[in-house]
Amino acid sequence: MPLPSGKWVDLSTPLSAPVLEVIEGLGFAKMTPVQAATIPLLLGYKDVAAEAVTGSGKTLAFVVPLLELLLKRKRNEEWKKHEIGAVIVSPTRELATQIHDVLAEFLSHKKLCCFRQKMLIGGNAVEEDVLAILNEGANILVATPGRLQDLFERKGDLNLAAKVKNLELLVLDEADRLLDMGFEAKINTILAYLPRQRRTGLFSATQTKEVKDLMRAGLRNPVLVSVREKATTSTPKLLQNYYIFVEPEQKLVALLEFIRTQSIKKAMIFFPTCACVVYWSIALKELVSSMQVMALHGKMKSERFRIMKSFREAGSALLLCTDVVARGVDIPEVDWVLQWEPPSNAAAFVHRVGRTARQGSEGNALIMLLPTEDAYVDFLTRNQKVSLKQLELDLSGAKLAKTLETLHQLQRNDRATFDKANRAFVSHVQAYSKHECNLILRLKDLDLGRIATSYGLLQLPRMPEMKPQFKDSFRGPEQTVDVFALVYKDKQKQASFESKLKTYAETGEWKGKKKLIRKKSIPWELANKEREERKEIRKKRMEKKQIRKAAIEAGVAVPAKKKRAKFTQEELDELANDIRLLKKVKKKKITEEEYDDEMGIKEADD
Repeated sequence: MPLPSGKWVDLSTPLSAPVLEVIEGLGFAKMTPVQAATIPLLLGYKDVAAEAVTGSGKTLAFVVPLLELLLKRKRNEEWKKHEIGAVIVSPTRELATQIHDVLAEFLSHKKLCCFRQKMLIGGNAVEEDVLAILNEGANILVATPGRLQDLFERKGDLNLAAKVKNLELLVLDEADRLLDMGFEAKINTILAYLPRQRRTGLFSATQTKEVKDLMRAGLRNPVLVSVREKATTSTPKLLQNYYIFVEPEQKLVALLEFIRTQSIKKAMIFFPTCACVVYWSIALKELVSSMQVMALHGKMKSERFRIMKSFREAGSALLLCTDVVARGVDIPEVDWVLQWEPPSNAAAFVHRVGRTARQGSEGNALIMLLPTEDAYVDFLTRNQKVSLKQLELDLSGAKLAKTLETLHQLQRNDRATFDKANRAFVSHVQAYSKHECNLILRLKDLDLGRIATSYGLLQLPRMPEMKPQFKDSFRGPEQTVDVFALVYKDKQKQASFESKLKTYAETGEWKGKKKLIRKKSIPWELANKEREERKEIRKKRMEKKQIRKAAIEAGVAVPAKKKRAKFTQEELDELANDIRLLKKVKKKKITEEEYDDEMGIKEADD
């Protein structure tokens, strides 16, 4: 049944009825700018390189023409069970899963169910994917680069290269992210296995130099499409960006107060490292009892899918995460995106906040900054065209002491939490030191004692960045805690810890810890003397080599060189004298008789 006017029908090449029906069922009334620009080009068998802001509908921009191209071929010739017509490459498992789910909506239609799709990502054995393709077949592959490369290079029954010889469309989604994550070599390997007679769609949020290089290598005369919803900003129209200045030790209290006062239903909180996500998920589960708290980071394997699914389905929840879900992932009803601190690069800020205010919905984002980081606001405004408003938060009623006591108690109850707290703090400091904006976000400006207080540490960890003055600003537990007396809840870990303590008491060395061998510092005068002695030794060694070389050139018999042949100084002096006499004979400075006399040859003959 034809759709009403204005619903995806203003194309020069009309879409098929099954595709239109699914689009209508998903609730999309009309095309977004990126869809209107790219779909006709791909349907017209053009290679396309599309640049569009996050949340602009890029997924449908390549899924719709993909299905149309497969349907067009099907009208003339049926797709075989093991014949692959489309490949979609995505940088992360989460994004690949999301694309797979969108495709599943279309393939559930009775006239599209003839196409089979297969998702190829990490987290399971490669053999499982091989068997699934061989037994079930696939016409569409949604994959991450590493797994797809493995399957192309795999020897045996699979022979994936033969299955893609009639490929209609290759899609590289979030291409800038693919290259940023170091997948360039894998992408080039994959391209080498694909047929040249294909269409290619390259979708990215930014056109970096690496993306342009990939365009030259993988696309044939591409059409460039750049779509921005609003020229003055790089974030969605209905997104409100806020920032707040907070003292280092008050950061956790400020976060808790903000969650309480804003009546947040569903929010994502971005942290700099996996270790931070792990520790703060334990702490916030205790401190925010009214909401479900979930954790997701890149070191997780199969758990990531379960957690993402639970967060999507939850009515009220906090998702603590790293940048592994900062791009492309579409999660409905996220009303706030919170950032513990500035991301490692400015572009990541735009991608993080793009997890809310998607597809015409309203959204809000907040970044928490220290007073020393005030220049970051102006930097974002100029560099990323992001407009931010300052929020004031009243922390007079917040109970810092009570919050810190909760964190201290969590560590006292389980040494594993104590380990995670210290690991999180150290990783935070290390990540901050590597920040791309280190001209305005400088590690030396941070008071690590006050930051360690916000983490609720029981004591300051030993690390090169920890200066003596930070002990004065650090606020630990009221009573000193013997950290060696802390006990693991896990009995196996506790037994291992007790064994290490025993070894340490006997030997003074901590088992499993690499021993650092530090070169003992010596006075400059002695060091200079050693350098001069080494120079003299090298000089004598060179002289010996030159003498030997000259002797060989002069025809003087020289003992065969051994691995470590050693000559006395007397022998070397004698050899040098022989060479000098030989040179005098050649230059006729002495007669041969005089040479023989000096060498003692006549005496030997007599």
